[in-house]
Amino acid sequence: MRAHTGDALLVRGHHVGDHDRQAVIIEVHGTDGAPPYLVRWEDGHESVFFPSSDAFVERMPHREKAD
Repeated sequence: MRAHTGDALLVRGHHVGDHDRQAVIIEVHGTDGAPPYLVRWEDGHESVFFPSSDAFVERMPHREKAD
């Protein structure tokens, strides 16, 4: 898994009836976009996250610098 700061992270619920969890990646601690990631969850909580097979990264368009 590879990600960039600002990408969205989606974690599927583990059991029937569990809700999916969403977060924004605010720091990438691994080499070349690899985990672990510092993420901010929907409720504002921040944590270091090591994704497993139930997690997906949605790449967000990154703005280019204006001259």
